[in-house]
Amino acid sequence: MAEAKFQTIVDVPQFPWQTGYKMKNLFMGSCFTENVGAKMEALKYPVDINPFGILYNPLSVANGLQLLLEEKEFSADDLIEHNGLWHSFSHHGRFSNTEQKMALDDINSRIKSSASFLKQADFLFLTFGTAWIYRYKKSGELVSNCHKIPAREFVRERLSVQQIVEVYRDLLTKIWQINPDLKVVFTVSPIRHWKDGAIENQRSKSALILAVDQLIQELGAEKCAYFPSYEIVMDELRDYRFYAEDMLHISEVAIKHIWSRFEAVLINPESIEIAREVQKISNAVKHRPINKKSLEYSKFLLSFLNKLELLEKRFPYLNLKLEKEYFNVQIEQFGGGDQTIVS
Repeated sequence: MAEAKFQTIVDVPQFPWQTGYKMKNLFMGSCFTENVGAKMEALKYPVDINPFGILYNPLSVANGLQLLLEEKEFSADDLIEHNGLWHSFSHHGRFSNTEQKMALDDINSRIKSSASFLKQADFLFLTFGTAWIYRYKKSGELVSNCHKIPAREFVRERLSVQQIVEVYRDLLTKIWQINPDLKVVFTVSPIRHWKDGAIENQRSKSALILAVDQLIQELGAEKCAYFPSYEIVMDELRDYRFYAEDMLHISEVAIKHIWSRFEAVLINPESIEIAREVQKISNAVKHRPINKKSLEYSKFLLSFLNKLELLEKRFPYLNLKLEKEYFNVQIEQFGGGDQTIVS
C-alpha cells in the first residue's frame, strides 16, 4: 500500500549559482525580504537589508535602486512634515524623525554605504509584495509609504505586467554596467495585502509573478532567477497554523521552513556547514548563566572563544568581531582584574 501524502511539495529547481560567506548580498523589498535577510544577518553573512526600509511595490524598489545608482543626497526639499515628523516619500517610516537634520543624516549615510555595497554586491534579492502603488496628488510623486497622511491626498493605481518589465529591463541594464557579475533573485511575498480585497490581491500577485517570469525570459537565466516563496506558502504550508494571529502574516515556523528551502538551493554547502558553527557561537552569546562567577561559566566562555578563533583562522572572511568582543569582556569581568583564567 502506497504511503499517504499530506503535503504538496513545491519543486525548487537547482540554481546555477549560490551565495555564501565570501559574497555580499543586498536585500530589498517587502517585509518578507527582511525575514530571510535577517536569517542571513544573524548567521553573520555579509548582507545589507532594505536601505530605504520596507518597500512593497516594484516601482518603489526600483526607485530605491535608482537612488543608490545616483548616490542621491537628500536635502530638506526632499522631505515632508506631517504630525510633527519629517518624512521621505522614498523611505519607510523607520527613517522619519522629529528633527529634520537627523532624518537627513540617517537617510544620506545609509544611501552612501548602500550605494557602495551595491557596486560590490554578488547577489541582489528583490521581493515584491503588491502591484498597487500610490502617487501624491500635489506632486504626482510615487510614494513608498503614505506616512499616515490622509488617503484622499493620494491616487491609487495597479501596475501592469508591462510597466514592471519596462522599468526593470532598463534599471538592471544600468546596474550591470557598474556591476556586471551581479546575480538577481526575484521573489514574490506570500503575505496577502488584504486591504486590497481577496480578488484584487490575487490579481496583484499574478501581475508580479508574470512580470518576473517575463524579465527572466528577456534578461536571461544566467543572471536572473526566481525563488518560489509565494508558492511554498500557498501549497506546502496551506494551513492557518503557519500564520500569525492576524491570519495574513506568516509565523516564525513558516519563516524557518522557507529559510530551510532557501538555504538548500541558494547557499553553497561549505557556507551551510560554517553557519552551523556560527549558530552555536551565537547561541553561546545569548546564554545567561545562573552564576557568572562560577568556574563552569569561565570554562564555557573560554571554550567558545577558542572555537571562534579557530573559525576565524580557517575562514578569515568571517566577521565575528562583536562575538569575540563579547567573550573577551565576559572573561575579563570574571577575572575581576586580579584573577587570571587559564585555558
